[in-house]
Amino acid sequence: MDTNVRPESMARITTKELADAFIEEQIAAVREQVGDKKVLLALSGGVDSSVVAALLVKAIGKQLVCVHVNHGLMRKDESENVIKIFKDELDANLIYVDATDRFLDLLAGVSDPEKKRKIIGAEFINVFADEARALEDISFLAQGTIYPDILESFKQAEGKKAVKSHHNVGGLPEDLQFELVEPIKLLFKDEVRVVGEALGLPHAMVYRQPFPGPGLGVRCLGAITRDRLHALREADAILRDEFDKCGLAEKVWQYFVVVPDIKSVGVKDESRYEGWPAIIRAVNTTDAMSATIEEIPYSVLHKITDRITHEVEGINRVLLDLTPKPIGTIEWE
Repeated sequence: MDTNVRPESMARITTKELADAFIEEQIAAVREQVGDKKVLLALSGGVDSSVVAALLVKAIGKQLVCVHVNHGLMRKDESENVIKIFKDELDANLIYVDATDRFLDLLAGVSDPEKKRKIIGAEFINVFADEARALEDISFLAQGTIYPDILESFKQAEGKKAVKSHHNVGGLPEDLQFELVEPIKLLFKDEVRVVGEALGLPHAMVYRQPFPGPGLGVRCLGAITRDRLHALREADAILRDEFDKCGLAEKVWQYFVVVPDIKSVGVKDESRYEGWPAIIRAVNTTDAMSATIEEIPYSVLHKITDRITHEVEGINRVLLDLTPKPIGTIEWE
């Protein structure tokens, strides 16, 4: 039986009762798989890894070691918030690793999206291997892989190409030294949220906006440069701030900025000003396999545009992506 294929008989997890049953089933499975060994978890602070963390704490307690890797591709203040929530407030066994230079040096000059994803995925494993050697006796690597990651990473029918490789699926090296623990890999995103609430995680955490494993690496389109990455991070922070202020943050499933490696001519201080465009994307979905576009009021768009073009160095235009999935994917890369 292929353990990466969701059984047709598997019921959709839509209620607390179904979620409780799933949790008990996975706790038993994890305990059987892991025994008395230690498990290393990549904790990004996103919904998927947070749910896995909560589930594994219930299953194996202090055998779980959480590692948050700052690969330099996080959103503004993201790592600081992860530390505050998980280490300071939830008292998790959390190790913080600043690997910014390590990742960005490897990604320098790489423009192909699949190569970027696989570099990021492979380096994540390398970082975890380093942490495992330092900690000793780490036998397992836990991941927040969910079913859409698997579906989009492998061919689903003869003659069809994979949509894209996810860092936790297609990016794993063949000589992986850890056995994987992936308790939610057959769940869709909406089911993960139901399980998270059943585990008692805070509502704000469970319904936190999704963030891809490669982070801003797949939103800084083309070869990543530090100046364009900084502009992207600042523009994205403005978008999130304005969505919070106008109530769209609770209404829109995922919203973000992408900055491509192209420049256009603009005018600033009565002089020629070449800059990158900031492209806004805001979508709604339930299972991440299809998505619709959220309508953003023009007054909000004008405020966002004004702030980004005046506050972010290097950005001289703001554009809006109106493409649903399919034909576009949720992310650009």
